[in-house]
Amino acid sequence: MNDRYDAGSAGYEADQYELVGYDEYGQPVYRQIPPQQQQPQQQYDPYAQQGYGYDPYATGRQQPAPPYDPYGSGDTGQQPPTPGYDPYGTGTHQQHHGGAHSAQYDPYGRTATSGQQQRVAEQTAYIPQQAGPVEEPVGQGRGDEDYRTEQFAFVEEPDQDSEDVIDWLKFTENRTERREEARRRARARVIALVVVLAIAAAGGVGYLWYAGKLPGLTASDEKTDTATPVGAQKRDVIVVHLHNTKSGGTSTALLVDNATTQQGTTVLMPNSLALTGDDGSTTTLAKSVDDDGSSGTRDAIDTVLGTEIQGTWRLDTPYLQNLVDLVGNIEVDTNADVPDPDAKSKGAAPLVRKGKAQTLSGKTAVAYATHQGSGEAQNAQLERFGQVMQAVLRKLTSNTQGATTTVQTLGMIIEPPLTDKDLGAFLAKLADLAKGGDYKTAMLPVETDGTLSAQASSSVVKDVLGGTAKSPSKDAAVRVSVRNASGDKDNTNAARVVLLNGGFTFLEGGTASTAATSEVVYADAADKDDATEVAKTLGLSSGAVSKGEAAGNADVSVVLGQDYEPSS
Repeated sequence: MNDRYDAGSAGYEADQYELVGYDEYGQPVYRQIPPQQQQPQQQYDPYAQQGYGYDPYATGRQQPAPPYDPYGSGDTGQQPPTPGYDPYGTGTHQQHHGGAHSAQYDPYGRTATSGQQQRVAEQTAYIPQQAGPVEEPVGQGRGDEDYRTEQFAFVEEPDQDSEDVIDWLKFTENRTERREEARRRARARVIALVVVLAIAAAGGVGYLWYAGKLPGLTASDEKTDTATPVGAQKRDVIVVHLHNTKSGGTSTALLVDNATTQQGTTVLMPNSLALTGDDGSTTTLAKSVDDDGSSGTRDAIDTVLGTEIQGTWRLDTPYLQNLVDLVGNIEVDTNADVPDPDAKSKGAAPLVRKGKAQTLSGKTAVAYATHQGSGEAQNAQLERFGQVMQAVLRKLTSNTQGATTTVQTLGMIIEPPLTDKDLGAFLAKLADLAKGGDYKTAMLPVETDGTLSAQASSSVVKDVLGGTAKSPSKDAAVRVSVRNASGDKDNTNAARVVLLNGGFTFLEGGTASTAATSEVVYADAADKDDATEVAKTLGLSSGAVSKGEAAGNADVSVVLGQDYEPSS
């Protein structure tokens, strides 16, 4: 250890220093406190090099050091005494007690030694336990000045563009916020639009559902309601007979309101349809209307078709004309030119022209509904009658009271049990279906001999009029449809007589291709015993009875084969 800093070492006395100020570089300046009695002692140079009077191990043997020249003047001789440094201006000077010269000024409070000294680089004295300044290599300063680190001060100058940067940041932030706000508004608009469309769609679907006009759920579809069996569907049926009071003849149609499927239908019935009278004789529809009247014809139709008609509406042509005029004319896609019966010459303009959406008044509507061209079948005239009836229903009010008033205004005589109120309510329902497009017109397929065809049994009779024939009551006679496939036409009359005598209802089934064996077919298992009885009555074996598809208007169907032998 350095004995210079050891206050307790033998032969040394600790120097006493006090702070007197700071120099031009900000370094503290100390001075030695003068002791009351101080013995001469060796000068201590902490930075003296070995060989210049420095004894690092305090052996007491030191070489004499040359005098120190702090300003490098080159004068290494004895210097004259100089007055001591008085930092406070007291006028007193410190004298070096141990020599003949006065104390030299040492900027760090160290007494300089006199005598000869080699010229060395200027050194700065430091106080013990205090770090000295960092020396810089010579020649590092700029120009003639030697700057040091402690002389510089770094000041952060404000950027001239700082305001612009702040403004740009604010603009960018505001622009981003505006974009986000625009996106939020756009999303809100889209959501609101979707909600409005959803509500509108739900309202439209709800209205269509309430009105019964949804596709697949409305009665306008030609599919029957599979949820309810065809035979169990609720139907209201009225038969209408159009009497041509001018030229004679009648036209018959069934007006059907299917309350289950919400479907309205006009079933056109050819005048050649074979019916069975009360006495079991066979007649046609046209003859039945003229001979048996409304009541007898209605019962005969129920028998052959298995329907349950609620009433008969006799509509003479003058009433049809008045009805069309009351509803305010009608529009019909006419399929033929109708000549004017009152025309004086043959080249006169037709009363009704062929074309789309022809407006018909009462007079022209009657002329078109009753027109049958030269060489045309009666079915062509029936189709025109059906067009007029559907057009009238489209124009008729669907209000029950209004429709009833229209019927009462016509002044027709309504045959019991039908009343004008019943007819008005019924027509109002059909008018509502016709306006909604849930109305159609169908022709009842009839063979040339007046019998129902197989197509009629599977389509019109089954789907429109209620499937198979109506279930007979406990005491009702079993209806038997007979089709002759024996090749002998007389066998039909022979079978009719035998069945009528046996208590069965005979239904004309027409003729078929020749068959070798006879068949007796029933559709419902409950009719098996009746089918066996029918076979026995006709003289057929029980082996001819089988379960299968019977005629739509009969309980039991019979096909007379070549093996059939009429009883004598």
